[in-house]
Amino acid sequence: MQHWLLKSEPDTFSFDDLKKRPKKTEPWNGVRNYQVRNMMRDEMKPGDLGLFYHSSCEVPGVAGVVRIISAAKPDPTQFDPKSEYFDKGSKKEEPRWLLVDVAWEKDFSRFVTLDDLRAEPRLADMLILRRGNRLSITLVSKRDFDLICKMGGAGQ
Repeated sequence: MQHWLLKSEPDTFSFDDLKKRPKKTEPWNGVRNYQVRNMMRDEMKPGDLGLFYHSSCEVPGVAGVVRIISAAKPDPTQFDPKSEYFDKGSKKEEPRWLLVDVAWEKDFSRFVTLDDLRAEPRLADMLILRRGNRLSITLVSKRDFDLICKMGGAGQ
């Protein structure tokens, strides 16, 4: 099993939005980065766990835990001309963009802010804390995942 950090802007789609969905699941669509697409395709597997991270907001941070519940599959938004994620160059017979389905797994009793992450010296090597990292999904070590869950009050 691998562990991930998945970023979403909460005014677009938040951890609370996920919990309100039927079966508390949602396709993680709209990824338009080849490196992230390849991680979803080649490394991410059903059963993996992820930290749901609120980004590009007043107080960024980790809100809770999700589970990956599907293998990577074509993202239908790439074929929808009305979608902000439409890609006129992508073909149905050879889709360019993928998604995975995620499900709510666990709440944190305490929101773990970006400042909290930065203040913890044991997390210094996390990709999310590196200057210039803009990937929407990153791999997280089990040790870092467990520590962040503990910081959030949801120890693994």
